[in-house]
Amino acid sequence: MIERPLRTTVIGSYPLPGWVELAAAHLDELGPDDRAELQDDAVIAAVHDQVAAGLDVISDGEQTRLDFNLSFYGFLDGVDLEVEPRRRFGPPAHDQRGRHAVTGPLTASRGLGVVDEYRRLVRLAPDASTPTLKASVPGPYTLSGRLVPGGELPDRWAVTEALLPIVRAELQALVAAGCAEITVDEPSMSCYAHREDPERFVDIFNRTVAPVVGRCRLSTHLCFGNYKGRAVGLRRYSPMFPAFHSMTLDEIHVEMASRELAELEVVAEIAEHHDVAVGIVDVKSYYVEPPDLIADRVRQCLRHASAERLAFAPDCGLSQTARWAARQKLANMVAGVRIVRDELAG
Repeated sequence: MIERPLRTTVIGSYPLPGWVELAAAHLDELGPDDRAELQDDAVIAAVHDQVAAGLDVISDGEQTRLDFNLSFYGFLDGVDLEVEPRRRFGPPAHDQRGRHAVTGPLTASRGLGVVDEYRRLVRLAPDASTPTLKASVPGPYTLSGRLVPGGELPDRWAVTEALLPIVRAELQALVAAGCAEITVDEPSMSCYAHREDPERFVDIFNRTVAPVVGRCRLSTHLCFGNYKGRAVGLRRYSPMFPAFHSMTLDEIHVEMASRELAELEVVAEIAEHHDVAVGIVDVKSYYVEPPDLIADRVRQCLRHASAERLAFAPDCGLSQTARWAARQKLANMVAGVRIVRDELAG
């Protein structure tokens, strides 16, 4: 059970301020101290917006990453980093993201960098305990998606197995650094559960998180993709269950707002086994949900699970949403949840 009923949380990413994107295009003109200041200031901006919204749980906004996972490939040994994607122009799609060839054993001698991100968040957040600070790490199956198998790793499953101990080590290092809440992002599992073995996904996930189970609050994020505001997978949760009930974690996050709360009944199924973080803000839309609509969605969720089992979040990370909209969506989400909290308390 969650420590605060109907708590408000985030997935991880937050939009980069415009000045960060401008500076990022001129990194070769900056010195190392300039770049460190830029990173700190970007995280301060993301933390400010989340704290101002009144969230119970915040992240660093993944301000020092390229997308939620693309920058991790720079930490890996045994890959040949692709200089440019195969397609640059036309409507956005995943073939505009680079893929990297596996050339040898996959290792990460420096880790994946998430521990440094978390330590920066602790240093810059107004208080290390209020709100709760959360870190996110892409899971090995999702991380394998941009790697081209090769050599002794003939397919995606083999690449996933090679990445599993690397991600597991990062989770252990995060816990050792004092991180009390971690999300393992596995949107590829939810995108492809309709065509792959969901039991195999569960086995991969459970082996990845095994050393940190019970040592932190552990969750996973299961969405249908959000590259340039577009989904990539079959947008149905039914193929994942009942198999995903066997994941060893505390909380499962599901994308509901962009789907007009379709399959909301899955919340009741999940709540029999885990807490549920329900996505009630649509990050793919520029319709800014008013607090009364958020409150109505919370009430609908309460028909399927108790307040002690429920948390609320945007559908996905907010990196693909303009900052002005992300800021207001978070504030309205918190305000709408507060309406229902007051009703329950009254």
